[in-house]
Amino acid sequence: MLTESFQDILKVLVRNPSVVGAEHSFFRVLQRLLEERGAKVTWYEGLLVAQGSRPESLMLSAHIDRHGLVCTGPDEFQYAAFVAGGRSDLLGNSVSEELIKMIVDRFGDEEVYAYEPWSGMYRGRGKIRNTYVCPYRNNLIFELEGMSHLVAGTPVAFHDNLRITNDSVTGQLDNVLSAAILVYMFEIGFEGTAFFTAQEEAGRSWRYLLEWFRRFGGSTNQLVVIDTSPYPDTETARAQTLVLRHRDANGVFNKSMTEQLAATCDAAGVSYQYKDDYIHEQNRLLAAEGKTLRSLGSTEMGRIIAASGGLVDGTTLQVPTTGYHTMDESASLIACEAFLDVLCRLAQIQPK
Repeated sequence: MLTESFQDILKVLVRNPSVVGAEHSFFRVLQRLLEERGAKVTWYEGLLVAQGSRPESLMLSAHIDRHGLVCTGPDEFQYAAFVAGGRSDLLGNSVSEELIKMIVDRFGDEEVYAYEPWSGMYRGRGKIRNTYVCPYRNNLIFELEGMSHLVAGTPVAFHDNLRITNDSVTGQLDNVLSAAILVYMFEIGFEGTAFFTAQEEAGRSWRYLLEWFRRFGGSTNQLVVIDTSPYPDTETARAQTLVLRHRDANGVFNKSMTEQLAATCDAAGVSYQYKDDYIHEQNRLLAAEGKTLRSLGSTEMGRIIAASGGLVDGTTLQVPTTGYHTMDESASLIACEAFLDVLCRLAQIQPK
């Protein structure tokens, strides 16, 4: 089972909103939790950096934004990720774009609440009445009840209800789960560097991370980006415990670091799958049926490798989940425990 201490951190973070493009108040919560656990915390535009006593020993990164809405006019609400990122930034190779039409019907009667982006102050609650894709703006449009008083720019978060059972963790996990794990790692002795990035769901987080490496990066500019990884059903998600990648749609990941992760998983007795291999196999079957092929996905790691010109390199470690980008995203407890175990082995710390 996950420790009570970790569950407490996860519950605190889930209760604090972090809609794409309006993450400032969440950064404040993170800063407090991290400093209470001895980390040196520095805040940059779109990025919070937490460092222990050996900052170059291991570098980990997780995004902290979650999907939500933003008021874009009188009683008008749009999907925040596409507003924050700008549709022109989306090049057709991200999982989010593939899912936009699939998830349009997932939000019926979902409860939401508004907040001030800087302070996190509560600004009222309501409910989703209708959702549709606007053919002119090419975005998800939401009709809400009880939110007509909001002004443009106000973020609206989904009301999350975290559920932890003997089998799984369920809620809006992407990517509050990874953020909670990084905070918990400082509690149990992590001495490296943890990056918490904003606007990953809008395809912008890599820019903030790359700017840090351009300013402060040394000889060790290799990192592991941690995240959740979507699967269509529970059986497929649990066919492996963790997810690795050789590459994404943007580029090839660091081979030696990927092999080190695989070796660490092997040593821990943790099963894993390479997501790009899985997608290639799915595409082989789809091609045989004459159907549209799936994207390899556009990740923070792939984007920063492609844009950094060799300055930054690394790989990813992911938890397989179902119900991606909904309030019912679910990960098995076995996967969450293995996720933490593998990261602790990499960092050479003993989990409590």
